[in-house]
Amino acid sequence: MRNVPNILSISRLISTVIVFILVLVNQPWAYLVATVLFALSAVTDYLDGYLARRYNLVSPLGVFLDLTADKVFVVSILIAMIEVHLVSSWIVFIIVTREFMVSGLRSVAAARGKVIPAGKWGKQKTFITLISIGVVLLAKGLGAHLLSLFPWQVAFNNQTLVFNELLLFIGDILLIVATIWTIFSGIEYTVGAIPIFREEIKEEKQNSTI
Repeated sequence: MRNVPNILSISRLISTVIVFILVLVNQPWAYLVATVLFALSAVTDYLDGYLARRYNLVSPLGVFLDLTADKVFVVSILIAMIEVHLVSSWIVFIIVTREFMVSGLRSVAAARGKVIPAGKWGKQKTFITLISIGVVLLAKGLGAHLLSLFPWQVAFNNQTLVFNELLLFIGDILLIVATIWTIFSGIEYTVGAIPIFREEIKEEKQNSTI
């Protein structure tokens, strides 16, 4: 039981590689397989953290694997989606920038023995991002390719007003919503880090007067 959370995190890293390749294959059958693997991996994202907390199995290695697997899982698949024109690069740029910024803020906080807790924007952002990616993969697996925001192909007619095309359109909208939540999440973390920086500035001023 002790190693189960770490095994789940490692399995998520492995499945990330497989989903990445399947997206690049860019065929309906590959997207369907990718959707199943993505959904299972998203479940392990919740499960490994729950098991670690429930049975007091939290360890430095486990925290590292969980955080690394989470970031690699989402970012890698989004990069693959850029390659096959399923998402615009500016969306991935915002998401990746936020991840680097939050990691930096957490590092500064950790160096001072502080913890910046995940806020509601961050938790909602993760959920919306996972749902949006899963919806887009499923839509492509069902053969959608006409009604898309990336690239811009919005024309409502008899060909596009079908389930798979509307599903792709909804997935694209959710990606934009996830991006907006990502921005607000980054702001939330920055605001949470302000007291830490104020303390550091105050201490530097005190030291300079000694």
